[in-house]
Amino acid sequence: MNKDNILPSDTNMKITLFSELSVGISANSVLFFAHLCMFFEENRSKPIDLCIAFLSLTQLMLLVTMGLIAADMFMFQGIWDSTTCRSLIYFHRLLRGFNLCAACLLHILWTFTLSSRSSCLTTFKHKSPHHISGAFLFFCVLYMSFSSHLFVLVIATSNLTSDHFMYVTQSCSLLPMSYSRTSTFSLLMVTREAFLISLMALSSGYMVILLWRHKKQVQHLHSISLSSKSSPQQRATRTILLLMTLFVVFYILGTVIFHSRTKFKDGSIFYCVQIIVSHSYATISPFVFVFSEKHIIKFFRSMCGRIVNT
Repeated sequence: MNKDNILPSDTNMKITLFSELSVGISANSVLFFAHLCMFFEENRSKPIDLCIAFLSLTQLMLLVTMGLIAADMFMFQGIWDSTTCRSLIYFHRLLRGFNLCAACLLHILWTFTLSSRSSCLTTFKHKSPHHISGAFLFFCVLYMSFSSHLFVLVIATSNLTSDHFMYVTQSCSLLPMSYSRTSTFSLLMVTREAFLISLMALSSGYMVILLWRHKKQVQHLHSISLSSKSSPQQRATRTILLLMTLFVVFYILGTVIFHSRTKFKDGSIFYCVQIIVSHSYATISPFVFVFSEKHIIKFFRSMCGRIVNT
């Protein structure tokens, strides 16, 4: 493993990566602050605001951790020890899992919240925050146990060169695993993530069915001109579908690029593109929330008004 040639000499990749991280960190900070403030307001204390705040906080921490890892890739030139390597790589992998869990549970909570009174999900509406908190803790423990092998496999290799190591940063590398262990961990990861993505897809599909039924009922009661106006349920469903589409597209692209990287023996271009693509959802999703939820814009306008008045 020749670390001098592992990264592309073109600085465009480095600029693109750090630009994405900077934009994502700023956007998630704004979204986290807005929903946290709205949650603690007396007239608007909805569990959905706390869930979105937690998702944005998870994405914020994920991008900050990736920024530290990228700094060692492009700037520090291998100054970390094994403890630092293991801690940061494990924490980053853990945050990626938390991000998937938070996105999945947000879709489910959104489905419970927007379901009609005649829906079979009505009985779970008031109990959903407690059930979702328990489910999230369960998946967190699951991710922590499944990623524990990184404490053994990640080592500091700043002064070592070997074709058997997989490059992570200038300081850190992954030790090779046997075929059976690699297959086992890959199967567990695919099963876990396929299950969570399936839950997201089922909740999104259920919301599409509810929206279609609601639209048919409205067309019977109102004229076409009145029913063409988007309701809050329609806007929320479009947001859910857009977030779901973005997540699936970036996940599939990241998986394809990862396997391409493995096939071409740690190609530097594939590695950088994989990092950029795998963090694109965390960068773009805050803008979807901000521009689709009008109360966020109203909240910032009211805050600006208070600041001006003071």
